[in-house]
Amino acid sequence: MRRRELLLVVGMIAAGHEVRAQQSAMPVIGFLGSTSPGPYAPFVAAFRQGLNEAGYVEGQNVAIEYRWAEGHFDWLPALAADLVARKIDVIVTSGGPAPARAAKDATATVPIVSVVGGDPVADGLIASLARPGGNLTGVTFMMAELEPKRLDLLSELVPQARVIALLVNPNDAPLAERTIRDVQEAARTNARQLQILKAGTEREIDAVFATIAQLQIGAVFVGADPFFSSRREQLVALAAQYAVPAFYEWREFAAAGGLISYGPSITAAYRQVGIYTAKILNGAKPADLPVQQPTKFELVINLKTAKALGLTVPPAILARADEVIE
Repeated sequence: MRRRELLLVVGMIAAGHEVRAQQSAMPVIGFLGSTSPGPYAPFVAAFRQGLNEAGYVEGQNVAIEYRWAEGHFDWLPALAADLVARKIDVIVTSGGPAPARAAKDATATVPIVSVVGGDPVADGLIASLARPGGNLTGVTFMMAELEPKRLDLLSELVPQARVIALLVNPNDAPLAERTIRDVQEAARTNARQLQILKAGTEREIDAVFATIAQLQIGAVFVGADPFFSSRREQLVALAAQYAVPAFYEWREFAAAGGLISYGPSITAAYRQVGIYTAKILNGAKPADLPVQQPTKFELVINLKTAKALGLTVPPAILARADEVIE
């Protein structure tokens, strides 16, 4: 069934290739995403902003061909190969290490600019952050060092939560395993008991929150996974329905009604990817562009949600917050 769906997707986009053939003088970017376009629209807009700042405007002097795996990681290799076959000038990957790996496996020559989580050196995507080598560069979120900070915030905001749940996506096993390892280490240091819960579909997310309620878990950490970013409305609604304090990586969750988020800016990362893509279109080589890491981390508190949960946000947290949503 999935193979038939993928063949249909690739077939439908072939028509767009015929139109693009008439614009051969225009450089073409291939955009490969592991999730769905709707929830990622703000990040794609930030990517375009980075391009625009360097003088590239989609439809005017650059074309972009989009490929979205809709959460089907097994589609990524075929989608990446399709982009390479269409002789695009650079591939941009979005939504974690999986699309970056698919693009890297599909070509050793086409430049790749990626937004990835974790450690791209350990994942074998690059030689080093300063000198990536090969054909891939971009932005990485090294999240491990942030987990102790998040648990400190949990201790301040929900001190009674001795048992917490960590939600990970089993469909991206390397990312899930890394997240579990990092949070487990932080939880031991913080004297918190950790319950690992897994969800890789919308239905499984619903089931996980029912389990959280049954186990009377004090709070839930939502792992930094592209699938969860694409389902942030569902996650925030379930946390409210079951009245469980939930902690997130990205401000977009708090803006959607989540309790608290702490992490780097995704929109800033995608803007940087747009800037790097423009540099490559202008002749730069990925091997010479250091992989960027975030330098700013956003603490966002949603006071309306805190009030609904019966939580009083300590003044110390409010004083440190970059944004307070009322």
